[in-house]
Amino acid sequence: MNPRSSPARGHTLLELTIALALGMLIVSACLSLYRAQRAAFERAADAARMHDAGSVALDMIGQQMQMAGFTSGQDTSASIEASLFGCAQGRVVGADAAASCEPLSGRSDGVQIRYSADAVSTWPTSGGAPTDCLGQAVQDVFVTNRFYAKASASTSEPELYCEGNGRQAQPMVEGIERIRAMYWLTGAPAALDASAITRERWRDAYAADICVLARGFVMQASRRTNYIDCEGSSAHADDGRARQAFWRRVALRNSPALSARGAP
Repeated sequence: MNPRSSPARGHTLLELTIALALGMLIVSACLSLYRAQRAAFERAADAARMHDAGSVALDMIGQQMQMAGFTSGQDTSASIEASLFGCAQGRVVGADAAASCEPLSGRSDGVQIRYSADAVSTWPTSGGAPTDCLGQAVQDVFVTNRFYAKASASTSEPELYCEGNGRQAQPMVEGIERIRAMYWLTGAPAALDASAITRERWRDAYAADICVLARGFVMQASRRTNYIDCEGSSAHADDGRARQAFWRRVALRNSPALSARGAP
């Protein structure tokens, strides 16, 4: 050993403090980056779920509306009474051919759709029986499906409901807060709200503009969220949930009014 060599030195308190501070800074930066990335991922996943819910709900309602008034018998001139009927800010209740409206607290519109009950217009059961929107066997001559949106009594989450011939409504799509429907009638210069259509005028409907408002599942950092509602106006919510409206125009293919307009 060299007696002239310097003795071993440890780290000073200042050096240790600086090292700890730098370490804490790096850890804090990593945690902030992780939280930001996680929040961005949750927002993207929430937006994707809203898009899926809105698309499925529009497809479901749109496909049913296209079937309104369909008959598959030899008599092609036969018509179905009340093949289409709607309610503004309410759901359809009562007898099929003389339906009325019951208000909904969520201000969702409701719609009733009727068409021939057979294996051509519906997915038949294993026994060959026609089915309604819930997959239940239909014993009537016509299928009657009623759509509306409301909050679930068990989870409080908004859902799209369908009520079939059995008059027992079941949730179909989670996250749908509201349905808004406007109808195009022969002779009308613009689409009309259901409340502006008299009972005898429903047969003149040849198209419908359908909007569904989807609500997100993730609570945002800010309690106030802005969105465009089904009327195309700016709106806001204070529950911290994102919202997005989805629109679709549906031609009522079996409507006599559409045939009179010379549609293909």
